[in-house]
Amino acid sequence: MSSEVTYICKRTVVSTKPVQPRKYYHLSVLDRLMEKNHLRIVYYYRSKGGNKAGELTEKLKLSLSEVLTCFPIITGRLKKNPEGQWMIKCNDAGVRTVEARAKGSVEDWLRNLNREKELKLVHWEGMFHKPYFWSTFYVQLTEFEEGGLAIGLSCFHLLADPICATMFIKAWADTTLAQIMLTPPHIHPLPPRRIGNMNPNHKHHTALINHYKSSIERSIPFDTTKHVTVTLSFTDPMVRACMALARTPGALDMSIPSPFAALAGLFWVCVSRVKGITEGLINMSICLDMRKVLGLDKGFFGNCMVYNEVHAESFDKNELSGATEAIGEVVRKMDNEGIMDLIEWLGQNDNQISPPSMNGCDLICANLEGLDSYSTVFVEGFAPSRISCYVEPVLGEGQILVLPSPTSEEGPLSRIIMVTLTEDEVVKLCEDDLLLSFSPTILMGINKN
Repeated sequence: MSSEVTYICKRTVVSTKPVQPRKYYHLSVLDRLMEKNHLRIVYYYRSKGGNKAGELTEKLKLSLSEVLTCFPIITGRLKKNPEGQWMIKCNDAGVRTVEARAKGSVEDWLRNLNREKELKLVHWEGMFHKPYFWSTFYVQLTEFEEGGLAIGLSCFHLLADPICATMFIKAWADTTLAQIMLTPPHIHPLPPRRIGNMNPNHKHHTALINHYKSSIERSIPFDTTKHVTVTLSFTDPMVRACMALARTPGALDMSIPSPFAALAGLFWVCVSRVKGITEGLINMSICLDMRKVLGLDKGFFGNCMVYNEVHAESFDKNELSGATEAIGEVVRKMDNEGIMDLIEWLGQNDNQISPPSMNGCDLICANLEGLDSYSTVFVEGFAPSRISCYVEPVLGEGQILVLPSPTSEEGPLSRIIMVTLTEDEVVKLCEDDLLLSFSPTILMGINKN
Protein backbone atom coordinates (compact mmCIF):
# COMPACT_ATOMS: atom_id res chain seq x y z
CA MET A 1 0.00 0.00 0.00
CA SER A 2 1.33 3.44 -0.95
CA SER A 3 1.53 6.23 1.62
CA GLU A 4 0.18 8.58 -1.07
CA VAL A 5 -2.87 6.46 -1.94
CA THR A 6 -5.08 4.71 0.60
CA TYR A 7 -7.33 1.97 -0.75
CA ILE A 8 -10.58 1.99 1.20
CA CYS A 9 -12.54 -0.91 -0.24
CA LYS A 10 -13.27 -3.04 -3.28
CA ARG A 11 -16.86 -3.93 -4.10
CA THR A 12 -18.96 -5.10 -7.04
CA VAL A 13 -21.33 -2.71 -8.81
CA VAL A 14 -24.13 -4.38 -10.76
CA SER A 15 -26.61 -2.99 -13.29
CA THR A 16 -29.98 -1.71 -12.16
CA LYS A 17 -31.87 -4.04 -14.52
CA PRO A 18 -31.27 -7.79 -15.01
CA VAL A 19 -29.91 -8.92 -18.35
CA GLN A 20 -31.82 -11.23 -20.67
CA PRO A 21 -31.24 -14.82 -19.43
CA ARG A 22 -29.07 -17.24 -21.43
CA LYS A 23 -27.64 -14.41 -23.54
CA TYR A 24 -24.11 -14.73 -24.94
CA TYR A 25 -21.80 -12.46 -26.90
CA HIS A 26 -19.43 -14.09 -29.37
CA LEU A 27 -16.16 -12.30 -29.96
CA SER A 28 -14.70 -11.34 -33.35
CA VAL A 29 -11.39 -12.39 -34.91
CA LEU A 30 -10.01 -8.92 -34.10
CA ASP A 31 -11.12 -9.34 -30.48
CA ARG A 32 -9.39 -12.69 -30.09
CA LEU A 33 -6.05 -11.32 -31.31
CA MET A 34 -5.88 -9.04 -28.25
CA GLU A 35 -6.16 -11.76 -25.59
CA LYS A 36 -2.67 -11.10 -24.19
CA ASN A 37 -3.22 -7.38 -23.61
CA HIS A 38 -5.12 -5.10 -21.27
CA LEU A 39 -5.89 -1.38 -21.08
CA ARG A 40 -5.49 1.13 -18.25
CA ILE A 41 -6.92 4.64 -18.57
CA VAL A 42 -6.93 7.49 -16.05
CA TYR A 43 -9.11 10.63 -16.13
CA TYR A 44 -8.21 13.58 -13.87
CA TYR A 45 -10.78 16.13 -12.71
CA ARG A 46 -10.39 19.30 -10.70
CA SER A 47 -12.94 19.80 -7.95
CA LYS A 48 -15.56 22.50 -7.53
CA GLY A 49 -15.16 22.17 -3.77
CA GLY A 50 -17.84 21.93 -1.11
CA ASN A 51 -18.36 18.17 -1.39
CA LYS A 52 -18.08 15.95 1.63
CA ALA A 53 -15.55 13.13 1.47
CA GLY A 54 -17.06 10.23 -0.44
CA GLU A 55 -20.10 12.19 -1.65
CA LEU A 56 -19.08 12.26 -5.30
CA THR A 57 -17.97 8.63 -5.20
CA GLU A 58 -21.42 7.57 -4.00
CA LYS A 59 -23.09 9.55 -6.78
CA LEU A 60 -20.82 7.97 -9.40
CA LYS A 61 -21.48 4.45 -8.15
CA LEU A 62 -25.23 5.01 -8.52
CA SER A 63 -24.93 6.27 -12.10
CA LEU A 64 -22.47 3.47 -12.87
CA SER A 65 -25.21 0.96 -12.00
CA GLU A 66 -27.54 2.72 -14.40
CA VAL A 67 -25.14 2.85 -17.34
CA LEU A 68 -24.10 -0.79 -16.91
CA THR A 69 -27.64 -1.75 -17.93
CA CYS A 70 -26.67 -0.85 -21.51
CA PHE A 71 -23.31 -2.65 -21.36
CA PRO A 72 -24.08 -6.32 -20.55
CA ILE A 73 -20.81 -7.34 -22.21
CA ILE A 74 -18.98 -5.48 -19.42
CA THR A 75 -20.90 -7.05 -16.54
CA GLY A 76 -20.73 -10.60 -17.98
CA ARG A 77 -18.04 -13.22 -17.52
CA LEU A 78 -15.76 -15.22 -19.78
CA LYS A 79 -16.64 -18.72 -20.87
CA LYS A 80 -15.33 -21.02 -23.61
CA ASN A 81 -17.57 -22.07 -26.49
CA PRO A 82 -17.50 -25.64 -27.93
CA GLU A 83 -14.64 -24.62 -30.25
CA GLY A 84 -12.55 -23.53 -27.26
CA GLN A 85 -12.88 -19.81 -27.98
CA TRP A 86 -13.77 -17.16 -25.43
CA MET A 87 -17.27 -15.74 -25.35
CA ILE A 88 -19.17 -13.62 -22.83
CA LYS A 89 -22.01 -15.04 -20.78
CA CYS A 90 -24.27 -12.18 -19.70
CA ASN A 91 -25.00 -12.92 -16.05
CA ASP A 92 -25.08 -9.53 -14.27
CA ALA A 93 -21.92 -10.42 -12.33
CA GLY A 94 -21.02 -6.73 -12.33
CA VAL A 95 -17.88 -4.62 -12.33
CA ARG A 96 -15.28 -4.58 -9.55
CA THR A 97 -14.96 -1.07 -8.16
CA VAL A 98 -12.15 0.21 -5.93
CA GLU A 99 -12.56 3.29 -3.74
CA ALA A 100 -9.45 5.18 -2.70
CA ARG A 101 -8.16 8.44 -1.19
CA ALA A 102 -5.03 10.30 -2.24
CA LYS A 103 -3.07 12.95 -0.38
CA GLY A 104 -2.95 16.54 -1.58
CA SER A 105 -4.86 17.95 -4.54
CA VAL A 106 -5.11 16.67 -8.09
CA GLU A 107 -3.01 19.65 -9.22
CA ASP A 108 -0.23 18.68 -6.78
CA TRP A 109 -0.40 15.09 -7.98
CA LEU A 110 -0.06 16.08 -11.66
CA ARG A 111 2.94 18.29 -10.93
CA ASN A 112 4.91 15.34 -9.52
CA LEU A 113 3.98 12.32 -11.57
CA ASN A 114 5.57 9.24 -13.10
CA ARG A 115 4.30 5.99 -14.60
CA GLU A 116 4.57 3.94 -11.41
CA LYS A 117 2.71 6.56 -9.39
CA GLU A 118 -0.02 7.03 -11.98
CA LEU A 119 -0.79 3.32 -12.24
CA LYS A 120 -1.75 3.35 -8.55
CA LEU A 121 -4.90 5.15 -9.69
CA VAL A 122 -6.11 2.37 -12.00
CA HIS A 123 -6.59 -1.04 -10.40
CA TRP A 124 -5.99 -4.17 -12.47
CA GLU A 125 -5.98 -7.89 -11.67
CA GLY A 126 -4.77 -10.58 -14.06
CA MET A 127 -7.05 -13.43 -15.05
CA PHE A 128 -7.90 -15.85 -12.24
CA HIS A 129 -7.32 -19.59 -12.59
CA LYS A 130 -11.13 -19.74 -12.74
CA PRO A 131 -11.92 -17.14 -15.45
CA TYR A 132 -15.67 -17.39 -14.91
CA PHE A 133 -15.27 -15.62 -11.55
CA TRP A 134 -12.92 -12.95 -12.90
CA SER A 135 -14.06 -9.39 -13.59
CA THR A 136 -12.88 -8.27 -17.03
CA PHE A 137 -13.40 -4.57 -16.16
CA TYR A 138 -12.27 -2.61 -13.10
CA VAL A 139 -13.11 0.92 -12.03
CA GLN A 140 -11.15 2.91 -9.43
CA LEU A 141 -12.51 6.12 -7.91
CA THR A 142 -9.84 8.13 -6.12
CA GLU A 143 -10.79 11.32 -4.30
CA PHE A 144 -7.99 13.74 -3.41
CA GLU A 145 -8.05 15.08 0.16
CA GLU A 146 -7.50 18.69 -0.96
CA GLY A 147 -9.75 18.57 -4.02
CA GLY A 148 -10.03 16.63 -7.25
CA LEU A 149 -10.94 13.20 -8.54
CA ALA A 150 -9.25 10.50 -10.61
CA ILE A 151 -11.29 7.87 -12.44
CA GLY A 152 -9.32 4.82 -13.49
CA LEU A 153 -10.69 2.19 -15.88
CA SER A 154 -8.89 -1.04 -16.71
CA CYS A 155 -10.16 -3.84 -18.91
CA PHE A 156 -9.27 -6.97 -20.83
CA HIS A 157 -8.30 -5.90 -24.38
CA LEU A 158 -10.11 -9.02 -25.64
CA LEU A 159 -13.40 -7.20 -25.04
CA ALA A 160 -12.61 -3.57 -25.82
CA ASP A 161 -10.09 -1.32 -27.51
CA PRO A 162 -9.29 2.21 -26.24
CA ILE A 163 -12.13 3.70 -28.32
CA CYS A 164 -14.64 1.39 -26.59
CA ALA A 165 -13.19 2.05 -23.15
CA THR A 166 -13.50 5.83 -23.50
CA MET A 167 -16.96 5.40 -25.07
CA PHE A 168 -18.06 3.61 -21.91
CA ILE A 169 -16.66 6.36 -19.65
CA LYS A 170 -18.39 8.99 -21.82
CA ALA A 171 -21.72 7.13 -21.56
CA TRP A 172 -21.25 6.95 -17.78
CA ALA A 173 -20.55 10.69 -17.62
CA ASP A 174 -23.58 11.55 -19.79
CA THR A 175 -25.80 9.39 -17.57
CA THR A 176 -24.42 11.09 -14.45
CA LEU A 177 -24.78 14.64 -15.74
CA ALA A 178 -27.91 14.57 -17.90
CA GLN A 179 -29.53 11.17 -17.22
CA ILE A 180 -29.30 10.43 -20.95
CA MET A 181 -26.80 8.40 -22.97
CA LEU A 182 -25.85 10.35 -26.10
CA THR A 183 -23.97 7.48 -27.79
CA PRO A 184 -25.36 4.08 -26.75
CA PRO A 185 -23.20 1.05 -27.55
CA HIS A 186 -23.89 -1.13 -30.58
CA ILE A 187 -22.67 -4.67 -29.99
CA HIS A 188 -22.74 -6.66 -33.20
CA PRO A 189 -20.39 -8.68 -35.46
CA LEU A 190 -17.88 -7.06 -37.79
CA PRO A 191 -19.47 -6.17 -41.15
CA PRO A 192 -19.30 -8.54 -44.16
CA ARG A 193 -17.56 -7.56 -47.36
CA ARG A 194 -19.47 -5.02 -49.42
CA ILE A 195 -21.46 -6.63 -52.27
CA GLY A 196 -19.71 -4.47 -54.85
CA ASN A 197 -16.34 -5.83 -53.73
CA MET A 198 -17.24 -9.52 -54.05
CA ASN A 199 -15.11 -10.10 -57.12
CA PRO A 200 -14.22 -13.78 -57.68
CA ASN A 201 -10.93 -12.65 -59.26
CA HIS A 202 -10.11 -10.33 -56.38
CA LYS A 203 -6.39 -10.18 -55.51
CA HIS A 204 -5.85 -10.11 -51.78
CA HIS A 205 -3.86 -7.36 -50.05
CA THR A 206 -1.08 -9.65 -48.94
CA ALA A 207 1.12 -7.08 -47.15
CA LEU A 208 -1.30 -6.65 -44.24
CA ILE A 209 -2.02 -10.39 -44.02
CA ASN A 210 1.71 -11.15 -44.09
CA HIS A 211 2.30 -8.73 -41.22
CA TYR A 212 -0.26 -10.59 -39.11
CA LYS A 213 1.19 -13.94 -40.14
CA SER A 214 4.60 -12.75 -38.98
CA SER A 215 3.21 -11.40 -35.68
CA ILE A 216 1.39 -14.67 -34.99
CA GLU A 217 4.45 -16.80 -35.77
CA ARG A 218 6.91 -14.76 -33.72
CA SER A 219 7.44 -15.91 -30.16
CA ILE A 220 8.01 -13.06 -27.71
CA PRO A 221 9.60 -14.12 -24.42
CA PHE A 222 8.36 -12.49 -21.25
CA ASP A 223 10.51 -9.43 -20.68
CA THR A 224 11.28 -8.28 -17.14
CA THR A 225 12.93 -5.04 -18.34
CA LYS A 226 11.55 -2.08 -16.44
CA HIS A 227 9.82 0.44 -18.66
CA VAL A 228 9.06 4.07 -17.91
CA THR A 229 6.69 6.45 -19.65
CA VAL A 230 7.20 10.07 -20.62
CA THR A 231 4.21 12.21 -21.55
CA LEU A 232 4.81 15.20 -23.83
CA SER A 233 2.44 17.99 -24.81
CA PHE A 234 2.63 19.48 -28.30
CA THR A 235 0.68 22.71 -28.82
CA ASP A 236 -1.01 23.57 -32.11
CA PRO A 237 1.98 25.65 -33.38
CA MET A 238 4.41 22.86 -32.44
CA VAL A 239 2.41 20.27 -34.41
CA ARG A 240 2.14 22.61 -37.40
CA ALA A 241 5.91 23.14 -37.31
CA CYS A 242 6.44 19.38 -37.24
CA MET A 243 4.06 18.91 -40.18
CA ALA A 244 5.93 21.58 -42.17
CA LEU A 245 9.34 20.02 -41.48
CA ALA A 246 7.99 16.53 -42.24
CA ARG A 247 6.58 17.58 -45.61
CA THR A 248 8.24 15.98 -48.62
CA PRO A 249 10.49 18.55 -50.37
CA GLY A 250 8.86 19.94 -53.51
CA ALA A 251 5.46 18.44 -52.64
CA LEU A 252 2.20 20.23 -53.37
CA ASP A 253 0.10 21.79 -50.59
CA MET A 254 -2.30 18.85 -50.79
CA SER A 255 0.47 16.51 -49.65
CA ILE A 256 0.99 18.14 -46.26
CA PRO A 257 1.16 15.19 -43.83
CA SER A 258 -1.47 14.62 -41.17
CA PRO A 259 -0.64 15.46 -37.53
CA PHE A 260 -0.42 11.74 -36.76
CA ALA A 261 1.91 10.95 -39.67
CA ALA A 262 4.21 13.86 -38.81
CA LEU A 263 4.37 13.10 -35.08
CA ALA A 264 4.73 9.35 -35.64
CA GLY A 265 7.55 10.08 -38.10
CA LEU A 266 9.23 12.40 -35.60
CA PHE A 267 9.22 9.82 -32.82
CA TRP A 268 10.18 7.00 -35.17
CA VAL A 269 13.33 8.91 -36.12
CA CYS A 270 14.09 10.02 -32.53
CA VAL A 271 13.57 6.58 -30.96
CA SER A 272 15.73 4.99 -33.67
CA ARG A 273 18.52 7.41 -32.74
CA VAL A 274 18.05 6.65 -29.05
CA LYS A 275 18.38 2.92 -29.73
CA GLY A 276 21.62 3.45 -31.65
CA ILE A 277 20.34 2.45 -35.08
CA THR A 278 22.97 3.57 -37.59
CA GLU A 279 21.38 2.44 -40.85
CA GLY A 280 17.72 2.99 -41.62
CA LEU A 281 15.17 3.02 -38.81
CA ILE A 282 14.01 0.58 -36.20
CA ASN A 283 11.13 -1.75 -37.17
CA MET A 284 7.85 0.00 -36.42
CA SER A 285 4.18 -0.93 -36.71
CA ILE A 286 1.36 1.57 -36.63
CA CYS A 287 -2.04 0.86 -35.09
CA LEU A 288 -5.15 2.55 -36.48
CA ASP A 289 -8.86 2.60 -35.70
CA MET A 290 -10.72 1.10 -38.67
CA ARG A 291 -14.32 1.94 -37.72
CA LYS A 292 -14.71 4.63 -40.37
CA VAL A 293 -12.98 2.53 -43.04
CA LEU A 294 -15.35 -0.39 -42.34
CA GLY A 295 -18.41 1.87 -42.31
CA LEU A 296 -19.11 1.30 -38.61
CA ASP A 297 -20.84 3.92 -36.49
CA LYS A 298 -19.28 5.63 -33.47
CA GLY A 299 -21.15 3.35 -31.09
CA PHE A 300 -19.62 0.08 -32.32
CA PHE A 301 -18.36 -1.78 -29.24
CA GLY A 302 -15.56 -4.20 -30.01
CA ASN A 303 -11.95 -4.28 -31.14
CA CYS A 304 -11.40 -2.40 -34.38
CA MET A 305 -7.74 -1.36 -34.12
CA VAL A 306 -5.56 -2.84 -36.87
CA TYR A 307 -1.75 -3.06 -36.93
CA ASN A 308 0.49 -2.74 -39.97
CA GLU A 309 4.23 -2.56 -40.51
CA VAL A 310 5.94 0.54 -41.90
CA HIS A 311 8.94 -0.13 -44.12
CA ALA A 312 12.03 2.04 -43.71
CA GLU A 313 14.62 0.69 -46.12
CA SER A 314 14.48 3.49 -48.68
CA PHE A 315 15.55 6.61 -46.77
CA ASP A 316 18.13 7.93 -44.34
CA LYS A 317 17.48 7.52 -40.63
CA ASN A 318 17.59 11.30 -40.10
CA GLU A 319 15.13 12.08 -42.85
CA LEU A 320 11.91 13.04 -41.10
CA SER A 321 10.09 13.66 -44.37
CA GLY A 322 10.91 10.15 -45.63
CA ALA A 323 9.72 8.53 -42.39
CA THR A 324 6.51 10.56 -42.47
CA GLU A 325 5.82 9.72 -46.12
CA ALA A 326 6.31 6.01 -45.43
CA ILE A 327 3.77 6.20 -42.60
CA GLY A 328 1.30 8.13 -44.76
CA GLU A 329 1.62 5.56 -47.54
CA VAL A 330 0.78 2.68 -45.19
CA VAL A 331 -2.19 4.61 -43.77
CA ARG A 332 -3.53 5.23 -47.29
CA LYS A 333 -3.26 1.53 -48.20
CA MET A 334 -5.31 0.41 -45.19
CA ASP A 335 -8.62 0.64 -47.06
CA ASN A 336 -11.87 -1.31 -46.80
CA GLU A 337 -10.79 -4.10 -49.15
CA GLY A 338 -7.49 -4.62 -47.38
CA ILE A 339 -9.10 -4.76 -43.93
CA MET A 340 -11.80 -7.14 -45.18
CA ASP A 341 -9.11 -9.37 -46.71
CA LEU A 342 -7.44 -9.52 -43.29
CA ILE A 343 -10.69 -10.25 -41.44
CA GLU A 344 -11.58 -13.03 -43.88
CA TRP A 345 -8.11 -14.56 -43.66
CA LEU A 346 -8.25 -14.48 -39.86
CA GLY A 347 -11.68 -16.12 -39.97
CA GLN A 348 -10.49 -18.88 -42.30
CA ASN A 349 -7.50 -19.63 -40.05
CA ASP A 350 -9.18 -18.92 -36.71
CA ASN A 351 -8.79 -22.41 -35.25
CA GLN A 352 -5.07 -22.55 -36.08
CA ILE A 353 -4.13 -19.15 -34.62
CA SER A 354 -2.65 -18.87 -31.13
CA PRO A 355 -3.23 -15.36 -29.75
CA PRO A 356 -0.08 -13.30 -30.43
CA SER A 357 1.15 -10.28 -28.53
CA MET A 358 0.17 -7.60 -31.02
CA ASN A 359 1.82 -5.06 -28.73
CA GLY A 360 5.25 -6.72 -28.95
CA CYS A 361 8.39 -7.12 -31.09
CA ASP A 362 8.30 -3.89 -33.13
CA LEU A 363 8.11 -0.34 -31.89
CA ILE A 364 4.34 0.29 -31.79
CA CYS A 365 2.82 3.68 -32.66
CA ALA A 366 -0.95 3.88 -32.10
CA ASN A 367 -3.21 6.63 -33.39
CA LEU A 368 -5.67 7.36 -30.58
CA GLU A 369 -6.60 10.87 -31.76
CA GLY A 370 -10.22 9.69 -32.07
CA LEU A 371 -10.72 9.13 -28.35
CA ASP A 372 -13.79 11.09 -27.23
CA SER A 373 -12.25 11.94 -23.90
CA TYR A 374 -12.23 15.65 -23.05
CA SER A 375 -16.00 15.96 -23.53
CA THR A 376 -16.44 13.43 -20.70
CA VAL A 377 -18.06 15.64 -18.06
CA PHE A 378 -19.47 14.19 -14.84
CA VAL A 379 -19.99 17.53 -13.05
CA GLU A 380 -21.21 20.63 -14.89
CA GLY A 381 -18.30 22.87 -15.87
CA PHE A 382 -15.55 20.36 -15.09
CA ALA A 383 -14.02 18.62 -18.09
CA PRO A 384 -11.01 16.34 -17.60
CA SER A 385 -7.79 18.25 -16.99
CA ARG A 386 -5.71 15.34 -18.30
CA ILE A 387 -6.13 11.78 -19.56
CA SER A 388 -3.55 8.99 -19.70
CA CYS A 389 -3.77 5.69 -21.55
CA TYR A 390 -1.70 2.50 -21.29
CA VAL A 391 -1.84 -0.56 -23.55
CA GLU A 392 -0.15 -3.27 -21.52
CA PRO A 393 2.15 -5.10 -21.38
CA VAL A 394 4.79 -3.19 -23.32
CA LEU A 395 7.19 -5.65 -24.92
CA GLY A 396 9.72 -5.48 -27.71
CA GLU A 397 11.03 -2.06 -28.74
CA GLY A 398 8.52 0.16 -26.94
CA GLN A 399 5.31 2.06 -27.54
CA ILE A 400 4.14 5.49 -28.73
CA LEU A 401 0.54 6.63 -28.21
CA VAL A 402 -0.74 9.74 -30.00
CA LEU A 403 -3.63 11.16 -27.96
CA PRO A 404 -5.90 14.21 -28.17
CA SER A 405 -5.35 17.15 -25.86
CA PRO A 406 -7.74 19.80 -24.47
CA THR A 407 -8.20 21.77 -27.71
CA SER A 408 -9.73 24.77 -25.96
CA GLU A 409 -6.38 25.37 -24.27
CA GLU A 410 -3.83 24.25 -26.85
CA GLY A 411 -5.51 24.59 -30.28
CA PRO A 412 -7.19 22.10 -32.66
CA LEU A 413 -4.00 20.34 -33.76
CA SER A 414 -2.48 19.99 -30.30
CA ARG A 415 -1.62 16.46 -29.21
CA ILE A 416 -0.43 14.50 -26.18
CA ILE A 417 2.24 11.87 -26.83
CA MET A 418 2.92 9.04 -24.37
CA VAL A 419 6.18 7.18 -25.03
CA THR A 420 7.14 4.02 -23.14
CA LEU A 421 10.74 2.81 -23.35
CA THR A 422 13.45 1.66 -20.98
CA GLU A 423 14.60 4.26 -18.46
CA ASP A 424 17.93 5.05 -20.14
CA GLU A 425 16.19 5.35 -23.52
CA VAL A 426 13.66 7.83 -22.12
CA VAL A 427 16.51 9.95 -20.72
CA LYS A 428 18.18 10.02 -24.15
CA LEU A 429 14.87 10.75 -25.90
CA CYS A 430 14.28 13.82 -23.73
CA GLU A 431 17.74 15.08 -24.77
CA ASP A 432 17.32 14.46 -28.52
CA ASP A 433 18.06 17.63 -30.52
CA LEU A 434 15.37 17.04 -33.14
CA LEU A 435 12.69 16.51 -30.51
CA LEU A 436 13.86 19.48 -28.45
CA SER A 437 13.69 21.74 -31.52
CA PHE A 438 9.88 21.68 -31.16
CA SER A 439 10.00 22.52 -27.41
CA PRO A 440 7.30 20.11 -26.18
CA THR A 441 6.29 20.30 -22.52
CA ILE A 442 7.08 17.24 -20.39
CA LEU A 443 3.92 16.51 -18.40
CA MET A 444 5.13 13.23 -16.90
CA GLY A 445 8.53 11.59 -16.87
CA ILE A 446 11.22 9.94 -14.82
CA ASN A 447 12.11 13.23 -13.11
CA LYS A 448 8.49 13.84 -12.08
CA ASN A 449 8.65 12.04 -8.76
